[in-house]
Amino acid sequence: MTILDNYVAPTSLEQAVEQLQELGEVTILAGGTDLMPQSHAGRVKFKRTLMNIRRIAELRGISLEDGAIRIGALTTISELMEHPLIRSRLPLLAEAGDHFASAQIRNAATVGGNICNASPAGDTLVPLMALGAQVELCSKPDDTLFCRSMPLPEFFVSPGRTRLAEAELLGAVRVPLPPEGFTARFHKFGTRPALDISAISIAIGGVLRDGVFSDVRVAFGAVAPTPLRGAATEQALEGRRLDEAAIAAAAQAAHDEVHPISDVRASAWYRKEMIRNMTKRILEDVAANH
Repeated sequence: MTILDNYVAPTSLEQAVEQLQELGEVTILAGGTDLMPQSHAGRVKFKRTLMNIRRIAELRGISLEDGAIRIGALTTISELMEHPLIRSRLPLLAEAGDHFASAQIRNAATVGGNICNASPAGDTLVPLMALGAQVELCSKPDDTLFCRSMPLPEFFVSPGRTRLAEAELLGAVRVPLPPEGFTARFHKFGTRPALDISAISIAIGGVLRDGVFSDVRVAFGAVAPTPLRGAATEQALEGRRLDEAAIAAAAQAAHDEVHPISDVRASAWYRKEMIRNMTKRILEDVAANH
């Protein structure tokens, strides 16, 4: 059992990053929906200081800024699903939220927590990647509050590990407004539509105009050590008509570029076949309903 030396509850972002720098090893508590179960199961050990960031107003809220939607790290999944900006401009995110655990967990779980947990099967990570999201990582290296940006795919290192430095705090995620005519789909496959960890998840988006698919974004979950941007699948689709041949080529590219493992939820073979089939099904739906 870990004995805590300190408990801190900063009320501003600047105070939080100052304390991170001063105190060194700190466990961050936001919604606690991943941290607490993992701690009780012995998979995560609390560090000497526990920092409760729930009182930091700057980490809350959803706003439109400079052509992007900024989602504060403490935004809950329920808030994400219900916000008019998300529902109107980023409906893919609202759709993904509906597959996230139970209503009770969605009311507590935060977007920032889901990102920093860095699970290959994280339910918000795949749609955020397909939407071109960037994370804001905040620190105070020279007595000045500084936030750097990083594309979300680069943030993940391995299961449970990110590029967040010891004295940094995830402040927000920024999602550029999709181009006009952008359409997207999200699919999660598990034993239940929610309340279960994904066996696979997939998001595909792009602009379909005059039958040609462009600005294509593809992302996969639960098929690699980290959530994965589908570069080969995007290349197979970019600038092509969404006909039977293009859809078949993209489905094969998706199958070939994922590298899942076998575990209690599904075998590696099954996951690859599901990625192929779901890529084909999503693209057929986009072509038929546009």
